[in-house]
Amino acid sequence: MTSLSTSTLAALEEMLLNTARPAPADFMPIYFLRKDGVQQTIGHLNPDFLPHLQEFLNSNSVPLIALENDGLRLYQGKPKDLSESLGLIANSLRLSGFIPSWRNEDFAWIDQSGHKFFRLERAAFRTFGFRSMATHINGYTNNNTLWLGRRSENKPTDPGLLDNIAAGGITADETPWMSARRELWEEAGIPSQIAENIEPVGCIHMRRPIPSRGFHDEQLFIYDLELTTNFIPTNHDGEVSGFIEVSYAEAAARILADEFTIDAAFVTADFILRRNK
Repeated sequence: MTSLSTSTLAALEEMLLNTARPAPADFMPIYFLRKDGVQQTIGHLNPDFLPHLQEFLNSNSVPLIALENDGLRLYQGKPKDLSESLGLIANSLRLSGFIPSWRNEDFAWIDQSGHKFFRLERAAFRTFGFRSMATHINGYTNNNTLWLGRRSENKPTDPGLLDNIAAGGITADETPWMSARRELWEEAGIPSQIAENIEPVGCIHMRRPIPSRGFHDEQLFIYDLELTTNFIPTNHDGEVSGFIEVSYAEAAARILADEFTIDAAFVTADFILRRNK
């Protein structure tokens, strides 16, 4: 346990109550209609995207997808076929400037039973408001310090802000465990024999609108990793400009000063609160 003021802990607790915000009322729902007749809402579309989407669907035959008065409907088919149809729409939106920072990397949409129903360019997930997945790892020492990475100024999202020692999206062919270990090596130079000691500690569901982009809906898989006091993280992929080692109190102060990415702020706040019970 470390000593933080009651007011600081209360502020972190209050912040964690606001991880999942509803989609704006004017966003159009995206429904997934299964072959058994069950329909569920799986995304939300910014109304600014709708005129282009309507024009594209009127001019092109896109299987398994229909834009109707009450929402965009995706019909269950072979995952490959639905993925191709969504890819056609996403590429059209990209060419019209609605999907920036195209990565040529796929995320998968997975239901509560763990089945993958389609995959799509990761940059398009926010455009459609589909739920994606990411891993975040808290790197800490037995001296009650945390290692934080500072995102490269060249990152398309949140450049220069503080992040966890490693974090990243879970690609379509990864498990959370695989992703965590990969990110630890790429972002912090942590070898597999150390990374295999990660401890799964929970999940945080993040939901929030992104101005002019869409809706961010992501499940964060959180891990803790104890590091020796002499370990120094080293970035390998160019996505981190440097690292700082801070006390829990300093990490909390930086969270409340808005120096973190939103996701990393919640993950770090959760870590600090768990350590102060």
